Amino acid sequence: MLHALIMSLGLAWVEAIPSNEDDNDEARMHRAQDACRYVLSLAVTAPPGQVSFYNTGALALVSAIIRKATGRPLDEFAREALLEPLGITAMAWQRYKGETDAGGGLRLRPRDMAKIGQLVLAGGRWNDRQIVSRAWIESSTAPKLKATDNQSYGYLWWLGRSALDGREVQWVGALGRGGQSIRIVPELDLVVVVTAGYYQDYSPQAFRAQYGVFKDVLRAISPPG
Repeated sequence: MLHALIMSLGLAWVEAIPSNEDDNDEARMHRAQDACRYVLSLAVTAPPGQVSFYNTGALALVSAIIRKATGRPLDEFAREALLEPLGITAMAWQRYKGETDAGGGLRLRPRDMAKIGQLVLAGGRWNDRQIVSRAWIESSTAPKLKATDNQSYGYLWWLGRSALDGREVQWVGALGRGGQSIRIVPELDLVVVVTAGYYQDYSPQAFRAQYGVFKDVLRAISPPG
């Protein structure tokens, strides 16, 4: 479970991008009779826990583990334990062969995405109720592995930094395909949500628009104190 949460399974994986159409491991996993068996049968490329490399198959494992631990599909468990306590009722979550698509099947309104960001910002509290334990929020948003030159990875959270007025601010981000994002900046008491539709490729251009909006918001924020 730990290696799946930090994207460090150490298994060969070709992520779905427009240029490879259906010739990728994500598509083959969804076509397989048993998605988890497909993922776990892939070739080992590195020892688990050493290299963070995004792998949608890891989220298929997480979805199956949560079903086994709770007795319910991930979407039902999340709706009761997280979404409904946040007042989130307008949502859609895709399933494949009965398993919740944890790697990209969730659809939420921007205002509801912002609620999730605010929950993290508040240490797991919402309307004076502890929805998620503070210990889990702190642990999941702490860096576990370096992902890129300027970003680390926690438990399914990207952790980065951005320049602001000659200094750097740290942010916690959920960065989704096509440019969907939630970024939390604790020191500024700030949550920024962006929705987009750039699905053409996974070059830096795919993330430039949503990151540009985030940077514009940062520039508009006066530093505290």
